[in-house]
Amino acid sequence: MTKDVIALTQRMPDPWTMLAGLFSGGPDKLMDAAGDGAVVRICDDEGRPLVSIEAPLLVQVPGEAERLLGAAPPPVPYWWTEARATTGVEEAERLAGTFAARLAVLADGSAWPPEAARSLAVVDSDRVNVVPTPAAAQPAVDVLTDKVAVVLQDRPVVAMTAWLSDTFRTAADAELGLQIVTPAGTTLSPAVRDSLSHWPSRWVVRDERDDYYDGLSGAVLRWQDGMFAPLAGPDATTDDPRTPVAASYQEASTTGEHQLAVTFRTVHPADDRLVLGGALESIWRELTGAPPAGWGTAEPANLPWSPRRMTDLAHDRSPEPTWFVVVGTPDRPGLATVRVSRTKAGVEEHVTLAFGYGPDEKPPVDALAGAAEQLATRHHLQSMLVQLRKARRDLAVPPRFEGPGVPLAFVLGAEEVRQMPGDRARHTPLPQPPVALGPKARPALYYPLPGDPSDLSGWQDFERLMRHLKGE
Repeated sequence: MTKDVIALTQRMPDPWTMLAGLFSGGPDKLMDAAGDGAVVRICDDEGRPLVSIEAPLLVQVPGEAERLLGAAPPPVPYWWTEARATTGVEEAERLAGTFAARLAVLADGSAWPPEAARSLAVVDSDRVNVVPTPAAAQPAVDVLTDKVAVVLQDRPVVAMTAWLSDTFRTAADAELGLQIVTPAGTTLSPAVRDSLSHWPSRWVVRDERDDYYDGLSGAVLRWQDGMFAPLAGPDATTDDPRTPVAASYQEASTTGEHQLAVTFRTVHPADDRLVLGGALESIWRELTGAPPAGWGTAEPANLPWSPRRMTDLAHDRSPEPTWFVVVGTPDRPGLATVRVSRTKAGVEEHVTLAFGYGPDEKPPVDALAGAAEQLATRHHLQSMLVQLRKARRDLAVPPRFEGPGVPLAFVLGAEEVRQMPGDRARHTPLPQPPVALGPKARPALYYPLPGDPSDLSGWQDFERLMRHLKGE
């Protein structure tokens, strides 16, 4: 299993501090660099990586170490430096721990997990060699087949870190799935969950009773034909494998916590005056009373919220798409993923957003229509769907059944309403008529739906609405 050790320090690890850490195996260890120098690796005598070390990241957003590690970091801003030990090599894990411990002492900070970084002494690894792997260029990949890349993770939250994002891209470029294997107590960041939707990518959870199961569907899994795949039931047929569902997955919690989930799409004219992130900030303010806290191109989100800087980065990367993660403050958990792409229609933003609420907190359902009007009249909204889910307040995705969301509202942008033939968009089969948003001559339409979390009939109404709008 790839063992991650992270140093959280008040001061940036300068070259001499990094060198002291890199000498954890003694001054004669082989070193090399990857990722245009962004990753430094301590290697065995054959040049294969024992430990891979990311460039230090300045985190200026409060709450990220607590959210992703459960750790108490120095006050923001602080430096986050990751070291990853190669799978199954005890000396490599000790090297990573010593590296982080030295950085914590010399740059004034702490290491996570604390038990991995208790020694500053040189680790004897002179006779240690790493087993050759076909994924040597991707030390985060533990198993590589002609179908999937498998990553073994042992962190409290599997987040969309820079190295995991790069692994997703590498696997996709090679037309492989990515399968992430974790212990039962691990959760996923929503950013990672949303990236595991394409077969054969999946979250594989180790389990005492069923060995392995899919953390998002509960299907019992086995390693077969070069990947983790669903186990066929004893009465399976060709058309219906009847895969059993893991008992652990069915142990749903009843904490009374909820999430308000919003998915929307905007299409902007491509001109020099465009500033991205305005729609997201608008709805964030409308639903929480404050803007997002921070953003980044990976987790942890390390930069203070700035639509202008997001826009500049997306512009520099255009015409290639750009992916962002946006987070809220610790007292109001919120997380969004934003995908910006250039199309024939203009510059598109696809946003998936969720806020978490405790048993005694009421989601601001009454503010949804106002938030939708802001997006429709000021930010070129194309469509939006709002759901209420029984799910964790901290937004982490557990390997348990949480149930589907229930739709609260659907919004159709003004341009989409205009393109509908006749009065199709205004006259629907729903019990409640749509509410017009914006100018009467060119309105967007807000369709309220009966979003009762204990009643799934809202999905039936939503499906009826979609069929009606499509003219079916």
